[in-house]
Amino acid sequence: MLDADNKVFGALTMARKAGKLILGFDAVCDSLKAETAKLVIITADVSKKTEKEVRFFCGRYNTDIISVPFMMEDIYNAVGKKCGALSVVDSGLAGLITAKLNECRTPMEDNN
Repeated sequence: MLDADNKVFGALTMARKAGKLILGFDAVCDSLKAETAKLVIITADVSKKTEKEVRFFCGRYNTDIISVPFMMEDIYNAVGKKCGALSVVDSGLAGLITAKLNECRTPMEDNN
């Protein structure tokens, strides 16, 4: 695992410990409907149906969404719950996580 990946997982862990990380599809949708979600993250192995529905809600509630190259198992190892959809309900932590994710992206991923 890359050092940049560890920084992302560290930021996710920090958000979880602060109570600002929402885990799981239903809870993420609830945070979008309540308009508390600042950032939504979906994993690489989330189902197409789940991804489609989360993207719909993010568009409806004008919330940023990021697809990450991590698997649900990676999220489990970082925060203790296996899930494919997460939301961050704090602007500062959302910015931190976005910055850490941008650090671990390769130039090839940015061109796609």
